[in-house]
Amino acid sequence: MKSKAPLVLMEQMVMLLVFALAAALCLQAFVKSDELSRRMEARDRAVNLCQSAAETLRDAKGETWAVAAALDHPYVYGYTRMPLNVYYDGSWEKASETEYAYCLRIEPLEDNGVDGLGKGHVSMTEADNGETLFELDVAWQEEVTPHG
Repeated sequence: MKSKAPLVLMEQMVMLLVFALAAALCLQAFVKSDELSRRMEARDRAVNLCQSAAETLRDAKGETWAVAAALDHPYVYGYTRMPLNVYYDGSWEKASETEYAYCLRIEPLEDNGVDGLGKGHVSMTEADNGETLFELDVAWQEEVTPHG
């Protein structure tokens, strides 16, 4: 009578191989879902900050110094409608220009071709790959002086 031990051992090795492959696939899915979750969290933060900055820019009628003051951010330009960059680290705390993970850019547009309508653009980009997480345009009504 022949022993069945080699056959049982081979069966167990095949089962172990299948289990290892399934575990590797599950681990890969877990890592991918964690990455996706972090990405969506960053996008949600970007949406909130961009919307808040856009509302502030609209209320300030494009005056960047007023937006900087509302965001408690230093404003170094004398000109009132210069683009403003606000930097954030990976924890979404304000950061320096040299060590940041995200950049919020608030940009009033100078000449949009329509009298009485001011426009601006707000965007949030990632520092490591330059990808835009979120962006939106904003508009506000300005005073129109009669031509005469």
